[in-house]
Amino acid sequence: MKVVAIIQARLGSTRLPGKVLADLSGEPMLAHVVWRTAAVAGVDEVVVATTDRPADDAIASLCAQRGWPSFRGSEPDVLDRYYRAAVAHQADHVVRVTSDCPLVCTVQASRVVERHLQAGNDYTHNITVWGSGLPLGANAEIFRLSALEAAWRDGREPHHREHVDEYVYEHPERFRIERVDAPPELHRPTMRITVDTPEDIERVRRIYARLYRPGTLVELRDVVALLDAEAA
Repeated sequence: MKVVAIIQARLGSTRLPGKVLADLSGEPMLAHVVWRTAAVAGVDEVVVATTDRPADDAIASLCAQRGWPSFRGSEPDVLDRYYRAAVAHQADHVVRVTSDCPLVCTVQASRVVERHLQAGNDYTHNITVWGSGLPLGANAEIFRLSALEAAWRDGREPHHREHVDEYVYEHPERFRIERVDAPPELHRPTMRITVDTPEDIERVRRIYARLYRPGTLVELRDVVALLDAEAA
């Protein structure tokens, strides 16, 4: 059973254009996301899924330079891009990560993948807005390919095409769905470590300046301790 992690990435963010290639401790932010995703236990391949717009040639070029597998598809229909990337890379299960999460938690994502495969789920997640308790931006999710295909085929509303996971989540009668909750020491659902705004990227840069060392991954527990201390 092949587990493929697909990272969606584009430069056309409305709130913070170009953020996925913004500098973060001397590397493009996307590089940190790729490295963290590749360290998730159970993941066999990491693919960057960008758009077929000329504006995203820079992402495709970076992938080629770094030797990262990539796929190009529709910008507005992200679900179609994900599904076609999964098929192209012969995935049986698909881990979804977004490129604006340079602190996605490798340890907690590994728990999600392990539980998904052990339980035979169609969809398993630790999404903050759906109650996992993790800081926003530390999350990951995994689909069985057949569930992703059903969403691709039957999810017709605009939010289904844009957000990838919402058709499956809205149909618990069709799919075996499970949430993996944050351990108590990481339960910080109001803590924000995603990157959508200039304030967000400055926060993440501050975290990396304090905690990152080349060749290592910043641990979520250290991020939580740092931000707790700053808020005290």
